[in-house]
Amino acid sequence: MKNKNITIFDCEKEEAAVFYELAPRFHITPDIFTTPAKCGNIPNPCHRCISIGHKTRITETDLTALREAGVTYICTRSIGYDHIDMEAAAKLGITVDNTTYSPDGVADYTVMLMLMALRGTKTALLHAACGNFCLPPSRGRELRNMTVGVVGAGHIGSAVIQRLSGFGCRILICSQNGTKDHVSLPELLKQSDIVTLHVPLYADTFHMIGKEQLALMKPDAILVNTARGALVDTNELIFALKSHRLSGAALDVLEGEDKLFYRDCSQETAENPFWTKLREMPNVIITPHTAYYTQLALRDTVEKVLRNCLNDFK
Repeated sequence: MKNKNITIFDCEKEEAAVFYELAPRFHITPDIFTTPAKCGNIPNPCHRCISIGHKTRITETDLTALREAGVTYICTRSIGYDHIDMEAAAKLGITVDNTTYSPDGVADYTVMLMLMALRGTKTALLHAACGNFCLPPSRGRELRNMTVGVVGAGHIGSAVIQRLSGFGCRILICSQNGTKDHVSLPELLKQSDIVTLHVPLYADTFHMIGKEQLALMKPDAILVNTARGALVDTNELIFALKSHRLSGAALDVLEGEDKLFYRDCSQETAENPFWTKLREMPNVIITPHTAYYTQLALRDTVEKVLRNCLNDFK
């Protein structure tokens, strides 16, 4: 059987190693590029089937260049599509697919962030690093005494729910595909001590947690977001935290993160104004969109890309 060729853009060293390991099983030959699929980086002609990462925005201009180079199919190595101009892709006749991977890494990370926020771990770690081993001024809270509201019950949300059931806490669920046992978003926000977001970013979920929604939450509640930054109106979140209308937040994603995350900004001024304000708050944890970053998720993602591309060849 003759091998099929695909092009992999924005590919890191670890990803490349897994592509080279798994591709022969599918009779696929991957051409690996470390650069993103942006204008100026696209070989012409290009293989019609390509894969891209989630860290770079793919605009209509980029998609036009890809189409002119012969690309008709894009598989993004992410669950979300929000970094791709999907309207332009459809107009140009380019099919876009996503990849699903094991939800365990993100689910584990989500629960970890909940526990860290409840126990004030950010302050404890900062103090310990400076040699201050005094007990914190306030005691932590225990998860089993909490009501946790899970917004979105897809693969990741369901995995979070499964883990939370072992802690003995009360769980509320709000989902578009909800059953009669699910509650509305306003009701979930009113009752929950912790709210965790697990929905994709679409036009109708953009800023789904805004001024009105934050006002419904308990003053001692915590917001956790490991989905997409723009689900939350971050200006309103900052105001709620500063005015003590919300107890804390644990964010693995941040609105406008593409100008901040996956770069070493320690020696430069960060371009993201939200991070500048949130970083100083002791009750806010920020990590750089890393919940997905596990060995198992990597292998799952690469295998799904190869399977998706193979299906496109049929």
